[in-house]
Amino acid sequence: MFFSVFGAVWLEGWARSAHAGMPAGVGIAVLALALLVVAWRRYRRYAPALAQEQDTPERRRMKRVFNIVNAGQWIAIFVLAQVLIHLGQGAWIIPMAIAIIGLHFLPLAHVFKNPPHYVTGLAMVAFAGLYPLLAGDGPTAPVGFLGAGLILWLSAAWALRA
Repeated sequence: MFFSVFGAVWLEGWARSAHAGMPAGVGIAVLALALLVVAWRRYRRYAPALAQEQDTPERRRMKRVFNIVNAGQWIAIFVLAQVLIHLGQGAWIIPMAIAIIGLHFLPLAHVFKNPPHYVTGLAMVAFAGLYPLLAGDGPTAPVGFLGAGLILWLSAAWALRA
C-alpha cells in the first residue's frame, strides 16, 4: 500500500514538473487508487492471519528498526537538503532524496527478510546516480520524479503478484 501512495506522489511530481497537464495527474491518481485497492484487498484477505501473529520480541524489534530507519531517512533527507541549499547545489536535492530512499530499503530488506526490497533499493540508488548524468536537464530533469515513481509502482505490482 505504501509503494502505491509514495509512487503516486513521485509521479504527480513528474506530472507537475513536466507540465503534463490534468489528464496525466488524473490518470496517475486513478492508477494509484487501483493499486491501493488491490493492496488493501490483499491485506484484508490476510488480516486474520496477521492478527494471530504473536507480539514476539522479534516482531517488536522489527517494528523498532522500521521506525528508526524511517526516521533516519527523513532526517537525512532534510539535513542533506539544507546542506545542498547552503552550498548552492539545491538542484541535487531530488537525486539525493531518491538515493536516500533507496538506501533505506536495504536494512528493511534484511530486517523483514524481504529480498525484493534489495532490488527496489538498489534500483533507486542506481537511478539516482545515473539519471542526472543522462538526462538533458541534469538533476532537475522531470525524469527523476518519473523514474522514482515507476520503480515504486513496479515494486508494488511485484509485491501484489499471485
